[in-house]
This record gives sequence, structure tokens and C-alpha cells, in this order.
Amino acid sequence: MNLSRPTNLGCFTPSSSASLFPGLDVDTKTKTGALRFEDTKERIQKLFKNVELSVSAYDTAWVAMVPSPNSLNKPLFPECINWVLDHQNPDGSWGILHDHQLVMKATLLSTLACVLTLKRWNIGHDHMSKALSFIKSNIASATDENQRSPVGFDIIFPGMIEYAKDLNLNLPLASMNVDALVQKKELELRSNSEGGKAYLAYVSEGIGKLQDWDMVMQYQRKNGSLFSSPSTTAVAFMHRNDDGCFNYLRSILQKFHSSVPAIYPLDIYARLHMVDSLQKLGIDRHFKDEIRSVLDETYRCWMQGEENIFLDASTCAMAFRMLRVEGYDVSSDQLTQFSEDLFPNCLGGHLKDFGASLELFKASQIIIYPDEFILENINSWTSRFLNHGLSGGSVHSDRTERLVKQEAVNAFEFPYNSTLERLSNKRALESYSGDIVRISKTTYACLNFGHQDFLELAVEDFNTLQCIHRKELKELEKWVIENKLDKLKFARQKLAYCYFSAAATLTSPELCDARLSWAKNGVLTTVVDDFFDVGGSEEELVNLIQLVEKWDASGEAGYCSKEVEIIFLALHSTICEIGEKALPWQGRSVTRNVIDIWLALLESMRKEAEWLKNKVVPSLDEYMENGYVSFALGPIVLPTLYFVGPKLPEEIIGNCEYQKLFKLMSTSGRLLNDTRTFDRESSEGKLNALSLYLISAGGKLSKEEATEAMKGDVDRTRRELLRLVLQENSTIPRACKDLFWKMSCVVHLFYRKDDGFTSHELMNSAKALFELPMVLDELLNKRNTKEIS
Repeated sequence: MNLSRPTNLGCFTPSSSASLFPGLDVDTKTKTGALRFEDTKERIQKLFKNVELSVSAYDTAWVAMVPSPNSLNKPLFPECINWVLDHQNPDGSWGILHDHQLVMKATLLSTLACVLTLKRWNIGHDHMSKALSFIKSNIASATDENQRSPVGFDIIFPGMIEYAKDLNLNLPLASMNVDALVQKKELELRSNSEGGKAYLAYVSEGIGKLQDWDMVMQYQRKNGSLFSSPSTTAVAFMHRNDDGCFNYLRSILQKFHSSVPAIYPLDIYARLHMVDSLQKLGIDRHFKDEIRSVLDETYRCWMQGEENIFLDASTCAMAFRMLRVEGYDVSSDQLTQFSEDLFPNCLGGHLKDFGASLELFKASQIIIYPDEFILENINSWTSRFLNHGLSGGSVHSDRTERLVKQEAVNAFEFPYNSTLERLSNKRALESYSGDIVRISKTTYACLNFGHQDFLELAVEDFNTLQCIHRKELKELEKWVIENKLDKLKFARQKLAYCYFSAAATLTSPELCDARLSWAKNGVLTTVVDDFFDVGGSEEELVNLIQLVEKWDASGEAGYCSKEVEIIFLALHSTICEIGEKALPWQGRSVTRNVIDIWLALLESMRKEAEWLKNKVVPSLDEYMENGYVSFALGPIVLPTLYFVGPKLPEEIIGNCEYQKLFKLMSTSGRLLNDTRTFDRESSEGKLNALSLYLISAGGKLSKEEATEAMKGDVDRTRRELLRLVLQENSTIPRACKDLFWKMSCVVHLFYRKDDGFTSHELMNSAKALFELPMVLDELLNKRNTKEIS
């Protein structure tokens, strides 16, 4: 047996992410000058090609303990023993030297596992002596409830202490410490006797001879592993001498040579996590080809039933959410195993860790069919579980866990239907961890989880876009003055809100024309709404409509007031400008289409004015058929479609899918608006959807009951809109359909608490988006401060 220590193994001293992955150029130090944008992009692109996993001292030690089938006195994998000998930390421990002391339990596990390995083969006595001193000095962490506990620690660590006794290894532990640990193990085993078989199989190294190995082998995967865990697989092979287990362990060592990672394979999850990070930070548009490749491969694995997706809650939930949002046809039936009734029977369900539950919660929001009860079930139980964790302080206080907690808070505050990309990117930047270390049975690291290049690229991209948006906002301010819109005393001045909604959703630099069209028409619809509501007489309203119908800016038709002149000329110049700018995008004139959009809005507003004047009470259906148009999203969204890239032929503009998208978006907006403005409009003697709903109910419903019923209508309408946006077989390009969803998100955000136009919170968000640049050093310092707090 050759147990000589090898040379040139590559020292594993994981005090920095660079040393976790020898040979990779990973500089995690604060940089005074930003690296060139393209260089940073290139480094990130390389990360797509390889999933870099750190070595696990804990798992390598268990593999090293496996004896040869031919002789129990010889190790099957001596190279792993050499690795253990060569990679003890200066303090006597083994494992990742993570900065945060709350992961000490993981270090204790790794250290004791390595000690057992050396004792098993009766070598490395000096190493054992140093390690035992380390364990003795830090044993208090084993029973510290404030420490982050690796998965199965309360079973595995006491189990290894018992194994040490079998090896005649005297651990320098007080009997009271050992008794406390054994009691926790017994309690854990009793509490998991029912419904936790997968969990008990996963922590087999802590159960040893008492384990039901027939039960354990039921969880063997196609690749021969148990739960993609080298340690569990190694222990199973010791007891069963299974060929599949052996082939799995040998394949890992062929890849990693003399050591093994904590989890393998992890490619699907790691790449999806990487895509998710890039999307959160708003820099995914720079990696379209790489992301498409990841999603195509994930979809292929999904359709083939790849167990590395479906046997892990986080991976399955993330894959479902990303694939469905990108238009891949994936069924929610695949998430049935994560329902409240079935989830406790699988490994992830027993663990119910905060991160996996959060991923399931986010996936459960992508409901597009009326009968997706499984997603509603998951949404219900994960909401309760996450809220309990947030209120009960069950999430630990180290940086990684605090960030997961904040992400959960954001997920509740800004669900998928109320998310504006730019605001989401800003929150992600401010809370970006950059921490590549995770914890399962032990700590492990993966560069794809939180590479600092992501943050550097995102900061530079954010600030570049902010400069563009500032210039556009100044241009719009100039436009307001040139068109004398600031002279209309009756009109709300909401330029900042209108541009905010454009810039927060249409983020790419090349979408300048789209943002300006969206914002200008947003301002004009506000002006016209106020004019029909409070500013204009009946004569002025009729005059304005006639002017738009004749489309003559010469003034020959006559303006009955200065206000009418200002409004019409602003409409005329803006619509003509949109037509001119859209010509190179579309290759045809769209001016007439935009005029017709505006005429439809003006006619709908006039009808509402006539109802109010004549005290007409329309039916709810009649009101909504007119009200979805008068909600005034048409002039904002529909002209913008011409500036997002694809050409829209005339026949598409008139087809039923186009009209349905517009109606669904506007209907949900109208219903949301009317529930928020009910009290004010009722006091002014105005009818809206909620008051008509109450009238149609004949006094059988209270205001609260009617409001809940209307919320149900909003949910159904929104889901149908999302279904149309995401469906693949469509005559309308996805880039155009996305605008309908983006505006729906704007409306949901604006009306989530009150009338969005009066929200100080939104105004503050808008100011911060335009006025406060991101500073990389400040973000890094803030992150480091949180780490040591």
C-alpha cells in the first residue's frame, strides 16, 4: 500500500476564492479602477463552459475510508488518503477556512472525518494530534444553537463520535458534551422515524450499522450515487459493495484526481443559478447566446426526465420558472412532488430549507392556466413557511442567510406581476453577496454562484444606463416646456412618473425611441385625462376630438380655448414625431395607426363624461367595454411596439391576438384602479367598476366582498395575459408581447398600496434610479461590513 505523500497536488487553502480554485484567475480584492467591460464579459463567458467546484475535505475523508473489496486492510482509494495528509489547515482543522465563525460546525465535521480516516489506516499521528486539539478547543460550537448547522449534523457528528469509539480513538471530549450530542441524535432519529426516510438515507454515515441499507439503496440514482453525495455513496459502498456506487466514486476521482467535491454533479443547478444572477443584476442581455444554450440544454434534460433536475427542489423550481418565463412548454405537473402533502416525504421536503422554499414560491407565481392547482398549493404552503421563518427568526444571522431573508421579503413585496426590471436590478446590486460558499453537509464553493465579475460588470452597466436615462429625462423636460404643457394649470405634472415607468421596464440602451414614445404619450394621456375630468368644458372636449379627427395643425378649424390649442398641437407634433421615428424601424408609415389609437381614447373618455353629465348608470359590462380603453394605456403601449425591434405589418395590428393582449392588460389595470379610487370617486358622485359591481349584486355584497371578487377577476385576467405573452405559437413577436406584460407590472406596482400617482415611495424610487450612481467600492465595503456585523 503506497501512502507516501504526493507532490504537486495544489495546496487547498480556501481563505480566498482564488485559492479555492487553483489555476483560475480570480481576484476578489477591491479594485480601484473597473476592468474593461469586454474583458469582464469574456471572463464571465468562460464560466458558462465549466462548473468549478471546490474540494470537500469531509467527503474526501469518507471516500478515503473505503476499504478494498479484496482486503479490508487496504484502502480502495489511497490517493484520497494522500490528499487528507497534504491538506490540513495550519490550525489543525480541515475544510474551507470561511471568514464567518457561524460555519464552525461544518469545520468540526470535516476535521473529525479526516481524523477517523487517519485512525482507520493508522497513519498521520501528528496530524491527528493537532486535529484533536482543534476539536477540543471548538467543541462548544457543536451544541451552539446560534451556529449554522450543516444538513444532518445532529445525526452525523454524534455518529462519528461513536465510530471513533469503535476505532479505539479517544476523543478529548467531556462526557457531558458527548451525552448532549447523543441525546440530540436520538431525538432527531425519533422525530424522523416517519416520513423522513430519504433524509435518514442521506445521513447514513451518522447511522452506520443500524441503517436499513435496503431502504437506502432505493434512492440510488442512475449515475450510481446516493443523492449525488460522495460521502453517502462511499458509506453505502462500504456496506453493500455495490457496482453502481463504485463506478460513481471512480468517475469522480477520474475527474478530480485525488479528492471529491461535496455534491456531484451540480452542473444544471450551477448554470441556472448563474443565469438567474445575471438576470437579477440586469446584465443578461450581454450573454444571450450563452443563456439560450443553458436553457435549451435544461429543457432537453427536463423533457427527458433528468433526475438531477427533478430530485432537487431548488433546481426543479428554478428550471420551471426560467423555462416557462422564456416561453418553453413546461408543465407544472412536474412540481406535484413538492405539494404540501407530498413534499415532506422527499429529501428536500424534509429539510424544507429557506432557499429551496423561496425558489418554489417564486416558481409558483408563474401561473398561466386556470387549473394549475399544484402551483396554488405550493404558493400557499411556501408563503406560510417563509413568513414563519421571517417572523420567527429561524433564518440565521450570517451574511448569506440575511441576504436570502431579504430576497424573501422582496419576493413578497414585489411579486412577479409587480416587478420592474430596473428597480429589481438596483435591489440586487445593493444586496449582492459575492459569496461563493454554500453549506449542505459541509461547506463548499462554486465560482458560478457569486463571482465578483458579475458585480463589476453590473455596476458599470447600471451607471452607463443611468447616464443615458438622465439625458433622456432632460430631453423630455425640454419637450414639456416647448409644448407649453407646463402652462396647463389643471394638469398633473407627472413626467418623472411616466419616464420612470419607461426607463424601469425598457432598459436596453438601444430602446431610446421606445422610452421617449412611452413617456411622452404617458404625459399626454395624463393631461388629456385631467382635461376630460376637471379641466375642460363640454365644448372644449368636442373641439379637441374634432381637431384630432381632421388632423389639421394649421388652426383653420379653430381652437375654442388656449388649452385646447396647447393640447392638440402637443398631440400633433408628438404623433408626427413618432411616425417619423418609426419609419426606419417599420419600413412604413404608422402615423394613422397612432392617430386612431388616440381617437379611440378620446371617444371613450367623452362617453364617460356624457354618462356623468346625464347621470347614466351603465351596466358593469358596458362600463368595462368602454373603461378598458379609457384607462388610457393604448396611446402609451401600442405606439411603443413599433420601437422594440420587430416589424409589425398592418394585418397584425388588427388581429384578435393583438386586441386581446391590449384588452387583458387594460382590463386588469382598470379594475385595479377602480378598487383603489372607489372612495374618492364615490365622494365625487362618480361611478366605477366597484360601485357598479355592488349595484349589480343588488345589495348582497359588502364593499369588502366585492373588492375580493374583483381581485379574483384581476388575477384571472392577469394570468390569461401572461399565458398569451409566454405562448410560443403566436403571430406577434415576443419582444412586442412583453410590452403588454411590462405595462401590467407597472400598473400592479403603482396600485399595490394606493393610487400610484400619489405615492411618495415610488417617487423616491424614481429619484434614486436616476440620481444615485452605483459605486463598486461602496458596495464591496457595505458587503464586508455586513459580513462582520
